Amino acid sequence: MAGYSDMAGACPPTVPNRKSIIVTSFSDLNLSQPILKALAAEGYETPTPIQAQAIPQLLAGKDLLGIAQTGTGKTAAFALPILQKLSEKPERAAKGTCRALILSPTRELASQIAESFKTYGRNLKVSRAVVFGGVSLGKQIEILRGGVDVLVATPGRLVDLIERRALTLSKVEIFVLDEVDQMLDLGFIHAIRKITGMLPTQRQNLFFSATMPKEIAGLAASLLTDPVRVEVAPVATTAERVNQSVIHVDPANKVKLLAELLKDNNMTRTLVFTRTKHGADKVMKHLSNAGFTAAAIHGNKSQNNRERALAGFKAGKILVLVATDIAARGIDVDGVSHVINYDLPHVPESYVHRIGRTARAGAEGSAIAFCTPEDRGLLRDIEKTIRSQVPVVEHALGLKNIQTLAPTFGWNPAGNGGKPGSKPRSGKPGGGGNRNHGNGAPAKSNGSGFQGKPKAKPHRGAATGAGNGSPKRSTGATPGGSWMSDIGKRQA
Repeated sequence: MAGYSDMAGACPPTVPNRKSIIVTSFSDLNLSQPILKALAAEGYETPTPIQAQAIPQLLAGKDLLGIAQTGTGKTAAFALPILQKLSEKPERAAKGTCRALILSPTRELASQIAESFKTYGRNLKVSRAVVFGGVSLGKQIEILRGGVDVLVATPGRLVDLIERRALTLSKVEIFVLDEVDQMLDLGFIHAIRKITGMLPTQRQNLFFSATMPKEIAGLAASLLTDPVRVEVAPVATTAERVNQSVIHVDPANKVKLLAELLKDNNMTRTLVFTRTKHGADKVMKHLSNAGFTAAAIHGNKSQNNRERALAGFKAGKILVLVATDIAARGIDVDGVSHVINYDLPHVPESYVHRIGRTARAGAEGSAIAFCTPEDRGLLRDIEKTIRSQVPVVEHALGLKNIQTLAPTFGWNPAGNGGKPGSKPRSGKPGGGGNRNHGNGAPAKSNGSGFQGKPKAKPHRGAATGAGNGSPKRSTGATPGGSWMSDIGKRQA
């Protein structure tokens, strides 16, 4: 299948933001009257940038690589043209087949996408179904045996259904991979390759993602044919309306700090991110004991529990929702006032996804990150990814004087000389480089006591043995620990 070369080099053509072409309404996109009527009923009048650029290309039958932040209308950008193309052909899907296949990384996101197809296609005779794990296979098998026009699925459950001969992919006309970066982060690459190997050669392919790490270049090259690239925001940029800040804190004080912040009446609907399922449950229990209406949502929760927690959060009955990255991909709730990164993510791009849950639909929002001494390397990676510094805010329960004391230990969160906005140092070995805002090459320890980047989960395919550039602890001023740990001990 003809693809394109390394994304880092020869990229597919990008659709420019042409000032001469102004799309003021969905009617300018040549969508059918039944679809326009459904959009009008929802109060949708003007397409978002990703919709205005992607829909014409998809209606023309082009393969497409779409990059847009969360909350930009990405789902409608592919749902509307798919509904239009399927409705133009009167034939129904044959038994045990589907005409359009959309793969999603999580149950919540799959449900959200399926609901969008239901909303936009309410006036069309286009059948749809959604399948994911955590529920009975029997009903899903029965639905698929009759054939559906649009199938939204998570990779694992789809493979299960195919192996049970409930479905064949031989009649797929349009194939969509949504949130591709998260798909790979969750380890779905083998399931995706197995699924794509069953698809017909002649089909339209769509890739949509909020961020575009280089790792997906090989997969895109093997699946897309002369794709058009639609990008409405730079890779890994954060939503402009999000007011970001970071509080440096000792791990022992994180729960107390969270409870104290939540006393603010401006935190009307707060989403808290933890790194693990156990951590989410633990934080939720602490908050409930402190008198807050809180719920947790993660992969170990039953589907009914997850739906009930999400419904309560949307309705305003639950004011604090504690979630892991995997579960949060389907959280599409307007009015989230604050996002709190209780644990910083190991994957910097996940930070972008997390804070994108606030400041949606033109509103403003705040994102607060907790950074422990062990997490400062993760903060450095996040700031390099988003190409900006996250402002440091001090709190009574946090570590004090980080801005003042950090430069003495080889880390300068405010830039050279402590002046905000100045350019970071080069980070060259032995040069006292800025470890949090380096030029991309990690600086070696210079004996200052500044500890190397904490050991994180290895990237896919990375060697895990010793001697492969693994970070080593410094043996300088604070043996066995970091400068922030030392500060924390002094302030305890």
